[in-house]
Amino acid sequence: MKRIAFAAALAALAGPVMAEDITIGFAIAKSGWMEAYDSPATTAAKIRIDEINADGGLLGRQVEWIEADTKTDRQQSAKAGLQLIDEGADMMIVSCDYDFGAPAALSAEAEGMVSFFLCAEDVKAGIQGVGPNSFSGSVLAAVQGATMAEWSHAKRGATTGYVLLDTTIEYNKGICSGFDWMFPQIEGTEIVGRDTFKNDDASIASQITRIKALPAEPDVIMLCSYIPGAAAAVRQIRAAGINSLILNGSAVDGSYWLEAAPDLSGFVVPVQGSIYGDDPRPAVEAFNAAYEKATGARPASSYAYPGYVLVDLWAKAVERAGTLDGAAVTAELEKMQGEPTALGPRSFSSELHHQNVAEMQIIEITDGSPQVVDQWTISEPVPLEVLLGS
Repeated sequence: MKRIAFAAALAALAGPVMAEDITIGFAIAKSGWMEAYDSPATTAAKIRIDEINADGGLLGRQVEWIEADTKTDRQQSAKAGLQLIDEGADMMIVSCDYDFGAPAALSAEAEGMVSFFLCAEDVKAGIQGVGPNSFSGSVLAAVQGATMAEWSHAKRGATTGYVLLDTTIEYNKGICSGFDWMFPQIEGTEIVGRDTFKNDDASIASQITRIKALPAEPDVIMLCSYIPGAAAAVRQIRAAGINSLILNGSAVDGSYWLEAAPDLSGFVVPVQGSIYGDDPRPAVEAFNAAYEKATGARPASSYAYPGYVLVDLWAKAVERAGTLDGAAVTAELEKMQGEPTALGPRSFSSELHHQNVAEMQIIEITDGSPQVVDQWTISEPVPLEVLLGS
């Protein structure tokens, strides 16, 4: 009894026992080609974590993070996920791409843990490909294509479109599926042709020949591709004297590739936020400044933003659930309808853990200079059957 009383006295002198920190595990590419996508979004996520900690933490506890390098390798992604679970992760953030993030996310799912893809835009990066506790921080590729379809008609009077699909990755197919769904719905519009190529094709001369053989130049070319193939395609299209407005998805945001297409004009992409200092929402520019303070440079593309938003949404769900339990947090995330964020409202449901509608900033490149020219939200969400077919 004396020992127990003595121990109790010591405990009283020591004060209350502090709760352990909450741990977020990052199973991300710190090497390989995926690093260029994962690193900025991870930096953004950590900025939001630091803000949460400075504001008192989460559930009265501080939030820390641990990392494991997936090395842009699927097998290593699975190992990274298991490593983070062994090291005590309470939730997991995985690579931007579905193929490289899914193995780690599946490890989290097996533990009943919430996982977020940093910026994956394929519907499989969620319920459909991983499980009920998996989410993405980004806006679906199909929304980007649908945005370009509706905006180009409404604001530029486009009535004819040509679809040029780079079949290399699923993301590209998603962009084109959104355009293919939305554009023909608009009265008076027509897709006058379509063609394919691969990102590493040295030439798209035959595709250009078929475009030039049309009775009239299409108003828009929906180019569904990413760098470097997108840059090469744009350069060849303009060199051939084709002046159609060229549309693409968010993957080509940024000015880093524009030397490959000097003095480019008439090129438009939708993005979640502008890195160029002209976003109409003060919260976005505040983030850009915070990112520059943390890294010494502004974000190079809009793919940094989803990392910030996903931590914000997850933290709100945790506070509302009052627990880190995966099922409880997922239930709170699925209640979010039009949840305010720095990038605009975000919603989840029991059927979809992505954004199938979102306000997009419209970036146009004119004389080699990108800037915001408009904002657009599609008139209706992209249906699940379209997403699953993309």
